[in-house]
Amino acid sequence: MRHTQLTTFAVTVAALLLSSCGDGKPKVNTYAMGDKVRVGRLTYTVFETQWLAKLGVGPTPRIPEHRFLLIRASIGSGASADVVSPNVSLEDNKGNTYSELSNGEGVPQWIGYLRHLRPAESAQGNLLFDVPPGRYAMRVLDENSDEAALIEIPLSFNAETPDIPAVPQK
Repeated sequence: MRHTQLTTFAVTVAALLLSSCGDGKPKVNTYAMGDKVRVGRLTYTVFETQWLAKLGVGPTPRIPEHRFLLIRASIGSGASADVVSPNVSLEDNKGNTYSELSNGEGVPQWIGYLRHLRPAESAQGNLLFDVPPGRYAMRVLDENSDEAALIEIPLSFNAETPDIPAVPQK
C-alpha cells in the first residue's frame, strides 16, 4: 500500500511541475470593440475609431508620420483608492508595437496621457496614435501593469468620408 501512495504522490508532483513549465506568461484574452473589458480594477470600452491625415487647421496643421488614429474610449476605475491608468499600445499582426502619443495638441476631446482616476470615476475621450492604416489590437493593462487584455481595432475609414449634398432632380 505504501508503494502505491508514494507512486501517486510522485505522479502528482511531476504533473504539477510539468504544468508550471510553460512560457511563464499568463493568457491574454482578446475582446471586440464595444465590449466592456475588465483588467484588474480598470474597465476599458472602445467605442469608435477615426483616421486623420492631419490635426488642426490653418497654415500649420499637425502632420503624422503615417496616419493619426483616434480611438474614442472610456476607462473606468473600480479601485477603492486613486489609480493612474497605464498607457495603452497598439499591436499589428506583424509583431510591431505602437505607443500612445503623449502630445494631444489638436485632438478633440483628448483623454490625456496621464489619467488619474478616483474610486468609481471614469475618463472618456480620444486616445491618439500615429500608425500605418491597418487592423490592430489595443493592449490595455491593469492599474499595476501586471495583467493585460487585447481589444480588436478593425480598419475602417468611414469617419473620413465627407458628406456630399444630394443633387436636386429636375
